[in-house]
Amino acid sequence: MVSDSVETSAIKKQPEAAAEAQLIPTLQEFGSRHPRRPHSINETGLSQQFLAELVAKHLYDGGVMSVSRLAQRCKLSGLVLQEILTFLRHECRIEVRAGLDGRDRDLRYLLTDSGKAYAIDAFSKSGYVGPAPIPLELYRTIVQAQQVHDATVTRQQIRETFNDVIIDETLLNQLGPAMNAGRPMLIYGPPGTGKTYISRLLATLFSDSVLIPYALAVGDTVIEIFDPLLHRLLDDADNDTLLMDRGHDARLARCRRPTVITGGELTLDMLDVYRNSTTREYFAPLQLKANNGIFIIDDLGRQRMNVESLFNRWIIPMQEHKDYLTLGAGRHFEVPFDVVLIFSTNVNPHELADEAFLRRMGHKIRFPYLTQSTYGAIWRQECARLGIDFDESLLNYAVHQLHAQQRIPLLPCHPRDLLELALDQSRFLGNGIQVDKAELDWAWQSHFVQLDGGQNFDGSAAVLDGE
Repeated sequence: MVSDSVETSAIKKQPEAAAEAQLIPTLQEFGSRHPRRPHSINETGLSQQFLAELVAKHLYDGGVMSVSRLAQRCKLSGLVLQEILTFLRHECRIEVRAGLDGRDRDLRYLLTDSGKAYAIDAFSKSGYVGPAPIPLELYRTIVQAQQVHDATVTRQQIRETFNDVIIDETLLNQLGPAMNAGRPMLIYGPPGTGKTYISRLLATLFSDSVLIPYALAVGDTVIEIFDPLLHRLLDDADNDTLLMDRGHDARLARCRRPTVITGGELTLDMLDVYRNSTTREYFAPLQLKANNGIFIIDDLGRQRMNVESLFNRWIIPMQEHKDYLTLGAGRHFEVPFDVVLIFSTNVNPHELADEAFLRRMGHKIRFPYLTQSTYGAIWRQECARLGIDFDESLLNYAVHQLHAQQRIPLLPCHPRDLLELALDQSRFLGNGIQVDKAELDWAWQSHFVQLDGGQNFDGSAAVLDGE
């Protein structure tokens, strides 16, 4: 239970810099992947001054608060907070008020005028107000203990994950080993062949959980890592009191292995620590948020930067499984790089990189156009999903008349798109859930860009949708 009392014996002031090496658990001690909960300031790996400033900022931001409320906000145990609050009282930074029930069991704390000035000074150095961070050395240990490449993908897992997906067996036999390779994967092929969809499904192969720190302390600089848009909390991770009662370090959130996907919007500065000059807050780059998970760079070659520069950014992390980040003013630090890195592109790989870089890719997997049999299987599946009676003649008409005559290659997205459009037209005409050739023709005309006489604007023959 979290104690709200601050009636403790005299507390020795610790040095400004804690001896981190003596505090970080070994990999053997970390075997259960439940880092022990700090029971003292020294065990947090952070300095007393740092934590005192963080608590002062919370009190400035939240007003009068009890220890239990501070524990929820700071993700620290009552014992650690007792030390910090006692220190702040000795420095005349806070004052104590009786609990709402008039008893001392639920004491509340607020800043004095001196404490408010202290908090304002702390804000001038860092605008971060959130859970207490973990030190860099502990972060390295945690990432190493839950490496994504230790989670082996089996043939059975691949088959179960893609059980409802129509996909060529050859591709499955390539994707499975690629996930275990520990090296980057390049997925390439024409637009619409399902590269992005399949890449997202690969992320679901990992059903285990990992610990994600809310924030990372590099010296006195706090870098926010946890992102609610990218990190999926498990059900019990919201119950901080329960986690602390179990001895869990609540500065770490238990989540599903993360999946980070970026595309044409990616720029080089998104791959380094970002500092908000207004709020004086630091935010982790995408690959740091993806650690112990999957990082997918989609639409490779469409980024607003030179592709060679992007590839050069990844050479050291891919080779050494380490990344080197900067905090500005020449301050650099090293973090683990533990991700399944997937590049996906519609561009010919030889137009993107030379052979020297392509050799660094562990697996290069081509997604081709569909065969007629695979296209037909997807067509049947989409008919069942939409509640449309399957008509063999309608499928043959789509393949041999529409696709063949207009030289449109068979893509996985076409059955879904054409049948949905045709169904829209059928409902509009009052024909219910059924599709005939006339409605399929209408869907074809709506789906593909039509130019007069089959010509492009420059007068050349039109080649549509990925040829």
